[in-house]
Amino acid sequence: MSTGKTITPADILAARRRISGIVQPTPLEVSRPLSALIGAEVWLKLELAQVTGSFKLRGAANALRQLPPATHVVACSAGNHALGVAHTAALTGTPATLVVPTSASPAKVAALQRYPVEVILHGAGYDEAETEALRLAAHHGWHFVSPYNDPAVIAGQGTLAIEVWDALPDVDVVVVAVGGGGLASGVGIWARAMNPRVRIIGVQAAASAAMAAALRAGRVVPAPDEPTLADGLAGGIAGDTITLPILQQVLDEMILIEEAAIARAMRWLIDEHHLIVEGSAAVTVAALLEGQITHLASKRIVALLCGRNVAISTLQHILAVPPKDGVSSH
Repeated sequence: MSTGKTITPADILAARRRISGIVQPTPLEVSRPLSALIGAEVWLKLELAQVTGSFKLRGAANALRQLPPATHVVACSAGNHALGVAHTAALTGTPATLVVPTSASPAKVAALQRYPVEVILHGAGYDEAETEALRLAAHHGWHFVSPYNDPAVIAGQGTLAIEVWDALPDVDVVVVAVGGGGLASGVGIWARAMNPRVRIIGVQAAASAAMAAALRAGRVVPAPDEPTLADGLAGGIAGDTITLPILQQVLDEMILIEEAAIARAMRWLIDEHHLIVEGSAAVTVAALLEGQITHLASKRIVALLCGRNVAISTLQHILAVPPKDGVSSH
């Protein structure tokens, strides 16, 4: 849970050293099709190439590597954070219990069950799964690892931005998916340290936009939580989350994406780049394809593709979606 600790670029650098050997650097690839569409230089950070299929391994590894040996951890997620915890736990011999909602992607659940961890399916959505994980932590004295509300997790996610700046130091715009805000917080802290003028744009599914609502209100408030292709971004956020004040400082803009646009972006990435991405990753490209981000001409843009763990049934649905004609170019 939150500790009130300020996260610094030094913490992110320390995290990179700590997770070396567990987390591998991922490619940064120029997107010529997207660059041509919007009249800018667009790069895709392929975090879907991570061994667990998602950036979440970074934060999980950083958190677990700082715990005393034999600490039993418990975590909840729609799948990717749990996979990060499971992978790190398997490598470090850490006992782990993972609570996943029954609505989680079957692909993520199947992947989880290949690890030597306890997997509990509980609740219809993230919020119910988190409540159960917190109950187990309190009852057994286990260490709860939040997918976002933890300084160690945020610092771990920020290591992704180190790789971006190492490869492309003159970035103008970073487009990042937002759920609980751990990735955007870590990336934002590093990006602001590297270039205070860099434009950082958060993107969230309109169907489940708790952080967008919190940013509008200035505090965590109730928000709708409807089914979304971006299941990894869905669910509520803790009332004491440390990510909200960070995002208030580092984000320039928050954009909401409709389900049809997420589906089109997933299909576009298959057509144009032969990349299989989950909805949570496709939201950044969706915002660009739909022309929802303005003033991009001649800018150098990095869109973070944060994960690939998507069920075959979802892909079959996506492949039935016709490509959009006349994609906006702004």
